[in-house]
Amino acid sequence: MTLELWLIYLMAAIGLSLTPGPNGLLSLTHGVCYGFRPTICTVLGGALGFFVLIAASLAGMGALLAASERAFTIAKWIGAAYLVYLGLRIGRSPASVLDVARPDDGPRRARPLWMFNQGFLVAVSNPKALIFFAAFLPQFMVPGVSFPVQLALFGGTFVIVEIVYELLLAVMAQRIAPWLTRHGRWFNRLAGATFVGIGAALTTASR
Repeated sequence: MTLELWLIYLMAAIGLSLTPGPNGLLSLTHGVCYGFRPTICTVLGGALGFFVLIAASLAGMGALLAASERAFTIAKWIGAAYLVYLGLRIGRSPASVLDVARPDDGPRRARPLWMFNQGFLVAVSNPKALIFFAAFLPQFMVPGVSFPVQLALFGGTFVIVEIVYELLLAVMAQRIAPWLTRHGRWFNRLAGATFVGIGAALTTASR
């Protein structure tokens, strides 16, 4: 791949990351609830999920889902169900997400492995993302280049961009924590409703 082509892919990856999605929302939510450092686990889980999707797309799974109505439907409903479940849990969370009146206590206790798993599952639960990568990546693939090299190039570039973007969201979440503490219940409801909305929209997706 030439430098010019890679720069075009980099700009496209940045544009894709900036598009609002469930992983960005999850990083923002966890940044508020648990603080910046624990949210790194969420971000890394999502990054691994995107890397897996890119690997699967390069390996042809995206084409399989695009060709099989049954496979796509099963993946779609599993992903939608998980996002709706996650949204309901967030929407029912306690109103006070951070106790800014007692800063020494910090955010509520985080569970790194659980946060990592949530980030990963949210990333891989959307079959539209898999098909999108399957349609997007071939425009930049170079014939004759081995699978590991292309995976390292495409997957590595996108994952780095996504990690930086989601970490910035986590930092922003901490800075707006005082406002969110006063209006935490509404924030949780809005975040939860957004996840439910994304899950509901996913059920209407077609190949």
